[in-house]
Amino acid sequence: MKKTIKFYINILTALVFFNLASCQNDAGSTEKDPVVTVPITENGSFSKGADVGWLSQMEATGYQFYDADGSKKDCLQLLKDRGINTIRLRVWVNPSNHKIDGHCSPAETVTMAVRAQKLGMRIMIDFHYSDSWADPGKQTKPAAWANHSFTELLNDVYKHTFDVLTSLKTAGVTPEWVQVGNEIPDGMLWPEGKSANFGQLAQLLNKGYEATKAVNSAIKVIVHLDQGNDNGRFRWFFDNAKANNVKYDVIGMSYYPYWLKSDYKATIAELQNNLNDMVSRYGKEVMVVEVGGDYTLAQNTKDMLTAVINAVKNVPNNKGLGVIYWEPEGEKSWSGYQLSAWQSNGKPSTALDAFKE
Repeated sequence: MKKTIKFYINILTALVFFNLASCQNDAGSTEKDPVVTVPITENGSFSKGADVGWLSQMEATGYQFYDADGSKKDCLQLLKDRGINTIRLRVWVNPSNHKIDGHCSPAETVTMAVRAQKLGMRIMIDFHYSDSWADPGKQTKPAAWANHSFTELLNDVYKHTFDVLTSLKTAGVTPEWVQVGNEIPDGMLWPEGKSANFGQLAQLLNKGYEATKAVNSAIKVIVHLDQGNDNGRFRWFFDNAKANNVKYDVIGMSYYPYWLKSDYKATIAELQNNLNDMVSRYGKEVMVVEVGGDYTLAQNTKDMLTAVINAVKNVPNNKGLGVIYWEPEGEKSWSGYQLSAWQSNGKPSTALDAFKE
């Protein structure tokens, strides 16, 4: 009941501000305030998410999505029906047209963000600062930035971040979260931004932060590492981030028991410990921004998701913000990806039912 009351108070408050803004404009004010989009979901609720960067290309190649009863349905609606309230979108600088390793351009990202928001989804934008995949094993600079000096790279990060977020804002979307870099334990924009030279990495991260806040100061900035169960990895990185005055709001984690080559039961306590430690040690909020399990083991993946959701919810003082499944819709026959949560018949896996609970 308290949540319901809070929700309606938020809506009424938004309507009051909207009416005040209308009256000011009618009175002849020359100042043009930016469009404020009120999220349909209750502000501050636990985020249950899906990263769907492949979706537009799946649709473009004719892939069809079906509900449990066999009826054809929009993929985003299928996700929403299973409790998903957040969509995470990666953005690349100048990507190729490769079906799997390309697309996710700024323009395509804006289009999908608008579409997701129309369904009431909250939005996270994941900046890779690359033309394709960036992860712990590769952080390749965009081709257009390849020969730039470090000073030019700082400007590149700021301008790219600012331009993409401004395009989203113009389209009526202000993301709730922005990731500055994707899985960056060893830094980004190699070699200049390697974490071995943390002072330079800190400057690059801060440029992304500053560009984000220049568009909207309410957007929360995430710094994201892989292996969320590895507390030593996170302490090393974020101790250095603190020493180098990196500005951020949220610590993001990936958690993939499949890639750790063990069942989630062997590492879920470590994940809980790391989540709690990040909050107490650095005073930040935490979020599992990538998770996934073997699509052939639906019940195990569902159980793992339930455990991860509970771990994030159990973080003290409501500092655990949410859990996001990476490419649940990326069915194996289309993507070659083992950790989707989709069946070969085009229907969602029962693993996703964990988000309903």
